[in-house]
Amino acid sequence: MEKQYKYFNRDISWLSFNFRVLLEADDDDLPLYERINFISIYSSNLEEFYKVRVAEHRAVASGGKSEDMTVDEAHTLIQQIARIVNAQLEERVRIYEQKILPALRRNHIVFYQSRQEVEPFHREFVHRFFMEEVFPYLQPVKVEKDKVRMFLRDNRQYLAVRVHELGKEKAEYFIVKMPYSKVPRFVELPKQGDTYYLMFLEDIIKDNLKEVFTGYEVDCSFCCKISRDADVFVDDVPPENMVEKLKEKVKKRKIGAVARFVYDRKMPADFLGFLMDVFSITEEELVEGDKHLNLEDLAQLPNPNPDLKPMQKPVPMRLPGLEEPHFMYRRIARKDLLLHYPYHSFDHFIHFLYEAVHDPMCREIMITQYRVAEHSEVINALIAAAQNGKRVTVFVELKARFDEENNLATAELMRKAGIHIIFSIPGLKVHAKVALVLRYNKQGEQIRSYAYVSTGNFNEKTAKIYSDIALYTCNKTIVEDMHHLFRVLQKEEEEPQFHRLLIARFNLLPELKKRIHREIALAKKGKKGRIVLKMNALQDIAMIDELYRASEAGVEIDLIVRGICCLVPGEEFSRNIRITRIVDSFLEHARVWYFGNDGNPLVYMGSPDWMRRNLYRRIEAVTPVLDKDLKQELIDMLRIQLNANWKACWVDSQLNNRFKRNPDEPKRRAQYDFYQYLKNKLPKRSR
Repeated sequence: MEKQYKYFNRDISWLSFNFRVLLEADDDDLPLYERINFISIYSSNLEEFYKVRVAEHRAVASGGKSEDMTVDEAHTLIQQIARIVNAQLEERVRIYEQKILPALRRNHIVFYQSRQEVEPFHREFVHRFFMEEVFPYLQPVKVEKDKVRMFLRDNRQYLAVRVHELGKEKAEYFIVKMPYSKVPRFVELPKQGDTYYLMFLEDIIKDNLKEVFTGYEVDCSFCCKISRDADVFVDDVPPENMVEKLKEKVKKRKIGAVARFVYDRKMPADFLGFLMDVFSITEEELVEGDKHLNLEDLAQLPNPNPDLKPMQKPVPMRLPGLEEPHFMYRRIARKDLLLHYPYHSFDHFIHFLYEAVHDPMCREIMITQYRVAEHSEVINALIAAAQNGKRVTVFVELKARFDEENNLATAELMRKAGIHIIFSIPGLKVHAKVALVLRYNKQGEQIRSYAYVSTGNFNEKTAKIYSDIALYTCNKTIVEDMHHLFRVLQKEEEEPQFHRLLIARFNLLPELKKRIHREIALAKKGKKGRIVLKMNALQDIAMIDELYRASEAGVEIDLIVRGICCLVPGEEFSRNIRITRIVDSFLEHARVWYFGNDGNPLVYMGSPDWMRRNLYRRIEAVTPVLDKDLKQELIDMLRIQLNANWKACWVDSQLNNRFKRNPDEPKRRAQYDFYQYLKNKLPKRSR
């Protein structure tokens, strides 16, 4: 009889991760504005979750097709998500009102939370600010049943107002769009003594509604917003039509189906019912919110107190000699180079590209583009290479969610500069983060060339906040493998042979299973079977089953999974598996896999998580780390993360985040300890 394994639902698991993000705001040891920023991150994450995942489930619940669930299962999941999110939002209210606001006051910052809190000495300023800076931009729109006159745009906050015409009992309703594009959401009020004051723009508007509705008595007002389906499906579009179709789809994103309607939970039931009727909102689409919505905006909350210092994060290190001509080339030719962003500076990669720009032997540069920064130095370097006579080929993944418009714009910019652009492959996403510099002598023979494999995007912005790893190598086999990969992307090869690189949809899955089976065989012989897997997400049932079977055979398995993890620990079939989750200053984004291999460990790094989409529907690239010293460096990184007792949690069988804190042990904070580890490896003069 086949064993019955268990799995967490991916969305419920993701909610556990996002709640772990929120818990950072509850940490009194963190600087105050860092805690406020984690409320922003939690809220932003939740917004995207509703616009993509919940919107997809609502489509199924409405009769849409799905291979994963029935209509009834979709309804049940939506209800379960609502229960969990409502409980989390209650916790967010507690942290915000009972921890954050009092902490601001202790630091001489009063953040008014309602018009009733405004001190008498600020009343005149608030009224004058409203009349001069806000009132000219307000355009109340009356709404009536069966006479909808406005469309609620995605993620825009509105003020719903109920009024009575003087002398009449009948209620009338208006919608007012918040003019955040004209006026900042957080308004700094005049300082009093040593105390600073802040106020939400919506509270200033609420305090002055009588100026907007002359001839009416204002009954009450509440904030509300709609999140709309933001997914874009273009997988079935032929390549020649993809750009135009994508532009059309992206434009329609802002008017997508309702994913949720968020409202101030203090709104009376009859008021809410009226809005539901007018805007065709269903019960399942309702999400109770706080008085102030869109708390992702807290990332821009002003800090008027100069004595309240921001968190001191690790400063990116630079390798000594970077400014020397051909430094990167010589360094990589001598020995493979492993860089850890943001602990190391991303400037090294920019310098690597510019060395290719100015190298007379460099004939060709190839690179993938998934998410790039606006005004990107990477793009500037590629354009410089094309203008300097190099053949530059860029594979642009147009289907990178929420980056479609930026990718279209940068692709057009590069095309005009003479860069050869390859667009998305229908039915696939290219998620590999790879670059290749091909060099030739005067006889046209290929000479030492360079390959780059990373866990993160070619993006200067995220390289400062995401924790990623990049391998620079001139290993001939890896260079040749990567050349085959780019030939596949250019449709010049269909059945390539990869000898070192593991490429999803080609040799990745068979090789991964082979490594796991090797550890199982060792354990069955009484030897030590050992696996450590670090990734962002673990969802694929087939690979989870492989890990369950390895656990049953006695293989010791540690998982370092930041986000979704559908594997259930603490069961008989998973008794040898532990799950660690780390949330700290930087977003853990690297994927590193360790297999004990009977004392001769194998270590891999690359772009894919173990999600179905990564393993079956994407082009991903993974490289073995062959250099002995660099391999040990990654093993040490995994050890530091597993030994961390601050910012690290166990994920238990109920998806709870169980902190690893031990008051009897010194604090071990993985990100900061690893930064120091890397710093100690630098020559003393450059530390």
